[in-house]
Amino acid sequence: MKKDRWLLRSLLLLALSAALMATVTLAAEAGSDRDPLVTLSYLNDTFFSQIMQRVDQKIADRNGQLNQQGGSVSSSFAVVTLSQGQTLTGDIGCEVLLRVGSAVCVSPSDPGLIDETTAASLSNGGAMAQNHLYMMTIEGRGIQASSATVKVLVRGAYTIA
Repeated sequence: MKKDRWLLRSLLLLALSAALMATVTLAAEAGSDRDPLVTLSYLNDTFFSQIMQRVDQKIADRNGQLNQQGGSVSSSFAVVTLSQGQTLTGDIGCEVLLRVGSAVCVSPSDPGLIDETTAASLSNGGAMAQNHLYMMTIEGRGIQASSATVKVLVRGAYTIA
């Protein structure tokens, strides 16, 4: 009977050591694609660089689209000179400030341009006031030069026809 206990103890010890070795083997594969644990080094070395590459690609694609549209894009104001009868049409969010000459709003419907200086709207054919900042909030809005030379400051995407 003592021999049977010795054999039972040996088998139990063998089973425990096999379980311990399996646990150590599984733990040695930490950081693999099967391991759901996210480490700081993974975030810094892999994840963030992949996200930044995607963002850079999206920015490059969008800049390419804007360049193909044939207009100009600027994050700061640019001086634009128009001759009488020329029309500047801005994209949504384009801002225009009349500096020299006279111009009128060109719009197929109301509201035409938003006068940011007075918080009023300017309808089609309405005269622009000098040194007032106007914004195009709907596509198809713009300004038409009504004097020989018109100088405006423009921020945003626009086309001239």
